[in-house]
Amino acid sequence: MDLKVKYIEAKKRWADKQKNAGFAPLEKPSADRLPPGQHLTKGFPVLDLGIQPDIPLDQWVLKVHGLVSNPMELNWDDFNALPQVEDISDFHCVTTWSKYDCLWQGVPFTEIYERAEPAADAKYVFFTSYDDYTTNLPLDQLLDDDVLIATRFEGEPITREHGGPARIIVPKLYAWKGAKFVREIEFMAEDRLGFWEIRGYSNTADPFTEDRFA
Repeated sequence: MDLKVKYIEAKKRWADKQKNAGFAPLEKPSADRLPPGQHLTKGFPVLDLGIQPDIPLDQWVLKVHGLVSNPMELNWDDFNALPQVEDISDFHCVTTWSKYDCLWQGVPFTEIYERAEPAADAKYVFFTSYDDYTTNLPLDQLLDDDVLIATRFEGEPITREHGGPARIIVPKLYAWKGAKFVREIEFMAEDRLGFWEIRGYSNTADPFTEDRFA
């Protein structure tokens, strides 16, 4: 069994144990900054599928497609020519750690939305990564002002181990909803479960209701 398979199986077992221990979404969201069941860390643990693809910037392409009027394939220079923002947000991992005040820089998801011009029936978005990781989100959640396709962290290019050269940041949800090594953004009419969602993780992933598992 290779390391990727072992890692996935271990994560699935962890989810099963937590579900069997009685974890369930809270009826009322937490009002605290630190979501329930989380602890703070000053570090930045690395969690991935056991694959950290090495993507030369001259070969990186972001494909935007699906139910859009203007499908796009943006190379690194094209992407970085788009308007950039900085945003400070908290980061919550389903494995119970959180990190406060993360400084990200990148392209707001709204910029991709406006340029792609999704059809009226586009209600969901499916992300695919260079390591073949996938995740899914309702489109309306991605139009928040803190959702980025980030290329820099704390003023430096995002490292390969943390999902560089570009990763999705969705601060209000558990971090598995933010795909590292992002390669494709597909707009869809119907929802489609991603990698962890089909393996027992919640489809909504709200840390403030501790919505970890399906």
